[in-house]
Amino acid sequence: MPGSHKYAVSGSWVKGSGGILRSDASAPTVTFSSPPEFGGEPGLWTPEYLLLAAVAGCFVSTFAAIAAFSKFGFDSLDIVVHGEIQKVDGGWRFTTIEVQPTLTVAAAANGERAVALLAKAEAACLVSRSLSSKVTMTPTVRKATTDPTATPS
Repeated sequence: MPGSHKYAVSGSWVKGSGGILRSDASAPTVTFSSPPEFGGEPGLWTPEYLLLAAVAGCFVSTFAAIAAFSKFGFDSLDIVVHGEIQKVDGGWRFTTIEVQPTLTVAAAANGERAVALLAKAEAACLVSRSLSSKVTMTPTVRKATTDPTATPS
């Protein structure tokens, strides 16, 4: 694998404080606006949500790669990412981002190993590593349960 990769996204203004984002790597465009609290159109993706989505997507794909390399099976991974912006030094910026993964593993799985692999994914996620805001993680590991009264299908 080469030591460098390049990515490009283009954006065009459409109206108000919104527009369209495009990438050669993905077919659908993304319609966006500034957030309603800054005069943008409600119901559209905002740059703030896109940044948090990049953190979530990077964490999920990084964890999946680490789990596969470590031969660690899991049933599901869901993630919520919260971010807070504040006015700092005369401008708005993200001051904190909290990553909240919920990992479901088999009942026999090692919970401590699961948490360690989640921490490894947090440390390795290139998007989070590229941000200057504080990024924290609050992981939850759940053991899958089998309902003894359930009938096989």
